[in-house]
Amino acid sequence: MKIEKTLKHVLAIAAVAWAAGPAFAQDTPVGLWKTIDDDGKTVKTLIRITESAGVLSGVIEKLLDPKAATVCEKCTGERKDKPVVGMTIIRGIKRNADDTTLWDGGEVLDPENGSTYRLRLRPAEGGKKLEVRGFIGAPVFGRSQTWVRAE
Repeated sequence: MKIEKTLKHVLAIAAVAWAAGPAFAQDTPVGLWKTIDDDGKTVKTLIRITESAGVLSGVIEKLLDPKAATVCEKCTGERKDKPVVGMTIIRGIKRNADDTTLWDGGEVLDPENGSTYRLRLRPAEGGKKLEVRGFIGAPVFGRSQTWVRAE
């Protein structure tokens, strides 16, 4: 009888922890995102951001804009003339030690122009949106987009 009661408590705690898991995960950029162009209306791509050993990276999973280039013609190095779908465009992002709501320290590639920018990410609206700031030098010299969580 005592074992059954203990087992029920353990299962109940496990169920609550499992259900709450996604809620806690929403405070990070990890997940699938719809990128929204600078106009704030045009959905461009789906990007999957993953984490490995505290470092984030992002890969283009799907092009949603029929006008988007399918090959990175303007890229340099190993990305030159490679398919955009499957390309890692976010590299080296880590949680900021001073501001735990911010991820930075890495870079983002814009496959449309082949340029690489420093990057800052900040989840917003409970993780439903992601504030993305690409810049050269200091964050004031850049542009921002707001991406929407796809899953």
